[in-house]
Amino acid sequence: MDKEIMKRRTKQFAIDCGHLINSLPKNDINKNYSNQLIRSSGSVAANYRAVSRAKSTSDFINKLKIVEEEQDESLLWLELLVEFNKSKRSDFVNIYKEGEEILKIIVASIKTTKSK
Repeated sequence: MDKEIMKRRTKQFAIDCGHLINSLPKNDINKNYSNQLIRSSGSVAANYRAVSRAKSTSDFINKLKIVEEEQDESLLWLELLVEFNKSKRSDFVNIYKEGEEILKIIVASIKTTKSK
């Protein structure tokens, strides 16, 4: 996938997570899990931007692995948030699907790069 498209998708994922969080009721659980989701989803976007500045193949793979870990963590926080906000489950569906797609693309990119 084109790097610029992925930069936009990872940034939009972070933005969408932020909008979702703003729509949730204010309570301690949502506050704590939301803070974690903001950090991890933002980290996905920031670290993917760093991928394009990799200085070597191993640096490229290492940066992608960071993106992979942060994306997987973002999915966990989404899963936990939906458990405590079941009435808003439909709001989570598209964001979660996009998060899974991004993760699959990153994992495939790592595998492809390693096989070269």
